[in-house]
Amino acid sequence: MSTQTMPLAKAITAGLRATLEGDDKVMLMGEDIGRLGGVFRVTDGLQKDFGEHRVVDTPLAESGIVGTAIGLAMRGYRPVCEIQFDGFVFPAFDQITTQLSKLHSRTGGRVQVPVVIRIPYGGGIGAVEHHSESPETLFAHTAGLRVVSPSTPQDAYDMIRAAVASPDPVVFFEPKGRYWTKGDVDLDAPVPADVLGTARVVRDGADVTLVAYGPTVATALSAADALAAEGTSAEVVDLRSISPMDVPTVAASVRRTGRCVVVHEAPTFLGAGAELAARISEECFYSLEAPVLRVGGFHAPYPVAKIEHDYLPSVDRVLDAVDRALAH
Repeated sequence: MSTQTMPLAKAITAGLRATLEGDDKVMLMGEDIGRLGGVFRVTDGLQKDFGEHRVVDTPLAESGIVGTAIGLAMRGYRPVCEIQFDGFVFPAFDQITTQLSKLHSRTGGRVQVPVVIRIPYGGGIGAVEHHSESPETLFAHTAGLRVVSPSTPQDAYDMIRAAVASPDPVVFFEPKGRYWTKGDVDLDAPVPADVLGTARVVRDGADVTLVAYGPTVATALSAADALAAEGTSAEVVDLRSISPMDVPTVAASVRRTGRCVVVHEAPTFLGAGAELAARISEECFYSLEAPVLRVGGFHAPYPVAKIEHDYLPSVDRVLDAVDRALAH
């Protein structure tokens, strides 16, 4: 059957397999992604099936991985780089933000660098320092990069295929706390043309709009269930793309509900929610019944595992924000 139930991690595996089968210029690069199959086993079995020249175990050198991928992309390949954990991407930050993001513009459009950077991100897994961060805003602030994050297995399957096929460099943030959340995936579905740049309404509502992406979409949906039990109708929008940001879809929802709460794991200070709150305040000023509120991490280093759930946005914190919005 073309539709199978699988975890989000395995949906990414299936998407990578499809791209490797469909284009011999696609190759995977990263630390321990071959025989081991990656820390989270997302690339499990791919080196066995496609060979060491297409699924490449690299040295422990993130800057070297991305720098090599840039050169390969300039020669016509489509490299997909795996960064083992979110906090490990910073040695490659220079390559991504000063080279990868700018080569297309720097060459007047003559050179394309279709590189995908896969980054497991976010918390909730009880990990040690540098293993649970949410640095997506750092990359979204850099023009020339697409920055996306799926929340469901189907979106993960569609979005990784679209990312590999994109002529633009894509930073693909994978919510590792949701890796084993299962859902139906249509393996024969064509890649949606707009999946990398559009938000999606995942639950209709009338009283408040909850906007989330990646790991917090499930949190927003759980909050919507709790609100429904209290008689409040919440619409949930999965942003999916952080850059570019689909403000029109969110604005259309807010014009219907009059209230907006943005939820993400990254700190709210200068986070993606701050940009969205500003844009919604500008574009929906006369429709808003209350200020746009944000629920997210705190402006502090990610805490030790024992107290990380006090740092992450919870259903209760989302409900508190909705109560404040409804009080206006």
